[in-house]
Amino acid sequence: MNTILTGDCLKRLRTLPAESVDLAFADPPFNIGYEYDVYEDRRSRDDYLKWTEQWLQAVRRVLKPTASFYVAIGDEYAAEIKVRLDGLGLTLRNWIIWHYTFGVSCTKKFNRSHAHIFYYVVDPTRYTFNADAIRVPSARQTTYADRRANPRGKLPDDTWVLRPQEDPRCFSPAGDTWYVPRVCGTFKERTDHPCQMPEAVLERIIRVSSNQGDLVLDPFAGSGTTLAVAKRLGRNYLGIELSAEYADAIRRRLEELTCSPCSST
Repeated sequence: MNTILTGDCLKRLRTLPAESVDLAFADPPFNIGYEYDVYEDRRSRDDYLKWTEQWLQAVRRVLKPTASFYVAIGDEYAAEIKVRLDGLGLTLRNWIIWHYTFGVSCTKKFNRSHAHIFYYVVDPTRYTFNADAIRVPSARQTTYADRRANPRGKLPDDTWVLRPQEDPRCFSPAGDTWYVPRVCGTFKERTDHPCQMPEAVLERIIRVSSNQGDLVLDPFAGSGTTLAVAKRLGRNYLGIELSAEYADAIRRRLEELTCSPCSST
């Protein structure tokens, strides 16, 4: 725990104990040609899907019976990923759309401004969901002054709009379209990794689907965002990264982490 394993995630996942992970988050290569230092992101369709099946199965093996599993993916393979997750016996809780600003500018199709995040659990009757960590004021409270409103607020709708003007680490959710900008070059949290997930997205996932002391796994550690947020929120973490250069950068990022977490569950 609390380390970065360097190497192929398939080989590294085989060395982990079965049913040892409380929460897994995966943001794999999308197979759309991003420039990574040691990975070719232009596989044939069949090769990419075969590899996807292998790593999904490998992550499934290490999930505890009470674990949750989130997978981020683009349009090109979202349907295929869902079919394969269903085939592993997992249960879908939400198909989340993360809508971001600073999207990819296109010339012959609509601009790319979203990604899919699948939220699955191993057992739909036993899994961590910290409802009080994500409650929001209801319209009955904020608009109608309705005495019937639950004073604790309500659970978010299934469309999440995360406003950029709110604190990116301690935002209040509001549904399953997540409005968070991509991590651009001028952002303070930016690293040298080409595909960096915003901390705000991982903040929500880790807070709602794990408890302090739980083990959070990221098989494609990349820029280290999952691990950094897990550490900040008092979770144990384990990352796997193919690139030795990226792995070293993650270690430096974790060593420099001194910020305090928001109030946790």
